[in-house]
Amino acid sequence: MTPDQRPSALSPFRYPVFRGVWTASLLSNFGSLIQSVGASWMMLSIAPSPDMVALVQASTSLPIMLLSLVAGAMADNMDRRKVMVFAQIFMLLISAALSLCAWFGLVGPWTLLLFTFMIGCGSAFFAPAWQASVGDMVPRTEVPGAVALNSMGFNIARSVGPAIGGAIVAAAGAAAAFAVNALSYISLLVVLARWRLPPKTHSLPSETLGIAMAAGLRYVAMSPHIRKVLLRATVFGFGAISILALLPLVAKHLVSGGPLTYGLLLGAFGVGAVSSAFSAARLRDRLSTEAIARWAGCMFALAAAIVAVSTVLALTMVALLLAGAGWVLSLSTFNVSVQLSAPRWVVARALSLYQMAAFGGMATGSWLWGEAAADVGINAALLISAAVVLAGVVLGRWAPLSQAGELNLDPLRASMWNAPETAVPVDARTGPVVIGVEYIIDETDVEEFLRRMNERRRIRRRDGARNWRLLRDLSDPRLWIERYETPTWNDYIRLNNRLTQDDASISSRLRELHRGTEPPRVRRRLERQTSSLPTASPGTGDDAATTDL
Repeated sequence: MTPDQRPSALSPFRYPVFRGVWTASLLSNFGSLIQSVGASWMMLSIAPSPDMVALVQASTSLPIMLLSLVAGAMADNMDRRKVMVFAQIFMLLISAALSLCAWFGLVGPWTLLLFTFMIGCGSAFFAPAWQASVGDMVPRTEVPGAVALNSMGFNIARSVGPAIGGAIVAAAGAAAAFAVNALSYISLLVVLARWRLPPKTHSLPSETLGIAMAAGLRYVAMSPHIRKVLLRATVFGFGAISILALLPLVAKHLVSGGPLTYGLLLGAFGVGAVSSAFSAARLRDRLSTEAIARWAGCMFALAAAIVAVSTVLALTMVALLLAGAGWVLSLSTFNVSVQLSAPRWVVARALSLYQMAAFGGMATGSWLWGEAAADVGINAALLISAAVVLAGVVLGRWAPLSQAGELNLDPLRASMWNAPETAVPVDARTGPVVIGVEYIIDETDVEEFLRRMNERRRIRRRDGARNWRLLRDLSDPRLWIERYETPTWNDYIRLNNRLTQDDASISSRLRELHRGTEPPRVRRRLERQTSSLPTASPGTGDDAATTDL
């Protein structure tokens, strides 16, 4: 790759689809931040206790934790563009209803939380489809930059939107801020309505929602790379959300300001986030993924400690610049790690589980830091949260992040895997199917064979195999049999089409260890119960049973 071809901070903008959706999302993000200022300041006016103010942030994060897996399964099995359009229309309608209710004075503390919760539901369905679509808009090498640009777009809005939101709330009230948010969804709806994904041919029917959700859970559970990201994201989200959840209280009590001050503090956070997005590409060239996550966590912890002890607006804003940089570097690093550790067939579900982990930590943290601020004070709550973020950095010693992009998750086969011809008629729902793969292994290679088979077991189970077993023949000690099952013939085909280029290295090594003159023999069988045999005379039944054995 030449220097001109190497991805840069802005190179994803070369792709028109990404550029158009990003621009429209920027406008929508402005509206969301303006709405957030309106909701937080309205809650501070009608229910000024710290725990109720913190619950505004929690009510936005909680739906993402609860609904992301459903949304991810839909995004992997449906037209992602349609999922995004539906979510945007839903949020537009809810925001318009909130604006009207606020205008007529019909919003109380719990009503406000209900509306913000419903807007959060729309975000929960939009986010996995949008993030998974990044890989459809730009090449794989551009994904890290595109993710950083998405974070930058949100934080450009964060750097200016809250200040605008504070001015709107101060001048016209929260109802006007909610109305601006409703209007901001229109531009993204127009862009999404014009965007068309390339048609995809599917030789297999889509999985049902329940099966798709289970497949996503299974894939992540059997993927060590992604599990580490989820753990680290949960700890970071839990600790780091303290600043955003308690920022209205910081603005009012620690630096003695009003809604405009709150907007300025959020703006400083956003400016720091934008600056880090521009530097992310250079950092990825110089530092490992784990090193970036550790430095970003340390930056955020230091910023939280400064905010806790500062009573000077300028110093608090400087600390929030640092916090914004640490926030975006951490979350974008986690996001990229997940995107580059999951193949396209399951990427939305993997991202949704990442969101559930991160936003689950944020939702829990928003509530607990609010309770802590009420019990021990704002300063102590922020200092404790800084210690939690540092604990997440230390956790990297035992759960380090893998280097982003080191896995080749392109499909092993350029086209759909063709099922073998069978002497027994089968259809899509025929099953259970029992597969046996026979290997001839020398005694000197058994230890290496078992190590490779342990990885093969993980891959098979991750992709949908059941009841995986490794058997050794008692009469021929060189004969080993890998045995597993799939519920139906369709599931067997689907499993074979999920293999990636990275998985191929295990298969190649196993073939090298095989000492037979022919490749490892694959036997495919159908499991049948004797009670399913047709009614016949005793003689016929005995013949059938003997043949089946």
